[in-house]
Amino acid sequence: MASLSGNSSGSTQIQNSGSEGDKMDERKRKRMQSNRESARRSRLRKQQLLDELSGQVSQLKKENERILTKANITTQHFMNLESENLILRAQMDELSQRLESLNDIVKYMNMNMNIVNTNINNNNAYNNSGEMLECDNVFGTESFMNPWYLNQQPIMASVDMFHH
Repeated sequence: MASLSGNSSGSTQIQNSGSEGDKMDERKRKRMQSNRESARRSRLRKQQLLDELSGQVSQLKKENERILTKANITTQHFMNLESENLILRAQMDELSQRLESLNDIVKYMNMNMNIVNTNINNNNAYNNSGEMLECDNVFGTESFMNPWYLNQQPIMASVDMFHH
């Protein structure tokens, strides 16, 4: 009987070791399944992150294009204003020179009028009977008093003058 009991205890050990092996296999399978699931979730997170970053790249490229377009428009506007400013400065210089010339003419005319008035008052301003002589046109037909004498064509500045 002892041999029977030995056999039965041996078979119990085999069953126990078989049962323990099954438990270990089961744990191993569960761990492998858990690892696979964890790896799958990791790949999904990685793909989501990649998709988000790709979206950000696309958004940043669009924003960069918008900024570059705005910068180009601003640069063009600046260049237009710079050209207009150069034209206005040239026109201002021209007008300043014309004003200076006109002031010189007025000064010259005033000096000549003073000389003429002095000459009229000092010289033969009166005829033999004591009446004052009239001087209609002291300077003649080509005088500064003739408005056509000052007929000067304006000098105009254009954008083309400043682009070389």
